Amino acid sequence: MVRKHPNRNIGLIEDQKERLKAQLKKEGYGLVGDSSAVKICHWTKNSLKGCGVCFKEQLYGISSAGCAQISVSLYNCEHNCVHCWRNVKQYNNSIVKEEISPIEILDGIVEKRKKLLMGFKGSVEDLEKFEKALTPSLYTFSLSGEATLYSRIGEMFKEIRKRGAVSFLVTNGMNPEVLINLKEDEFPTQITLSVNAPNKLLYNKWHQTKKKNAWKVFNEAIDVLRSMEGKTRRVIRLTLVNSENGGGIFWKISNMNEENILEYVSLIKRMEPEFIHVKGFKSIGYARKRLYYDKQPWFDQVKEFSEKLNSLLEDYEIKDEKEESCMVALAKKGVEMKIMKV
Repeated sequence: MVRKHPNRNIGLIEDQKERLKAQLKKEGYGLVGDSSAVKICHWTKNSLKGCGVCFKEQLYGISSAGCAQISVSLYNCEHNCVHCWRNVKQYNNSIVKEEISPIEILDGIVEKRKKLLMGFKGSVEDLEKFEKALTPSLYTFSLSGEATLYSRIGEMFKEIRKRGAVSFLVTNGMNPEVLINLKEDEFPTQITLSVNAPNKLLYNKWHQTKKKNAWKVFNEAIDVLRSMEGKTRRVIRLTLVNSENGGGIFWKISNMNEENILEYVSLIKRMEPEFIHVKGFKSIGYARKRLYYDKQPWFDQVKEFSEKLNSLLEDYEIKDEKEESCMVALAKKGVEMKIMKV
């Protein structure tokens, strides 16, 4: 009989973690602690070079140059979504969870981000803008993993507010209890709920989730976010994949038919968010192995879908669009989108 060494699994996890860290550094991530990171996004680079800005600046008035796209849960997510551009194989909740303080993480992120930005200093259009951008005005929790798995996420939102910055949380909704337990001064500026699939059957196919009763939990999150009106700005984000039978192992999957529109309307009316983002899927990164380019909707298709959605929602209006990002934004009538003035 072969006996397993009691520390064998720990050793395998450590090896896996080190391999993942090496790969992420190669991909341009600035790593902080065990599970946190920052990466300079395409639109931050473009903004500094004077080549355009992302939809967050266009819609909300927050400088693309000052945006820090971050993660506090690099290796941890309950889902393996078919459209995700990250390496979903790295999501293993047993690897590591971040336990260092929000202040340590944020200080580390600012320093790592500065070092990463220095590589672009020679090509910036405006040095004064560059210097200002070294201190983030926005922290977007959307880089990798599910941020609500970080046990001190509320404290982090509070610390970001103390620093005079804005926080955007993008979540899959699998931890509604975390949102419920946020204290009055711990809410992020804005919460975006990813609503990729509007029914249970498609939800399970789409997310390949490890979470038990995921569809039920997701619906609980919708109800929790409805109750947060006035405490934080709330967004529903739809990522659309068209019905073309292109390539990839999920070539049949789509969420753009007429029935889906009605299902999305039902979810939106239930949550009543201030804003709706309708975005087209992009076959980039690791997503290219699962969904090929034919599964990308054209901007005209996204716009048409948004118009149909809007026609069924009496309290909303189409507020803005950005063709380069293949997205259309809807807002509740009378609700101001701008948070800052660039």
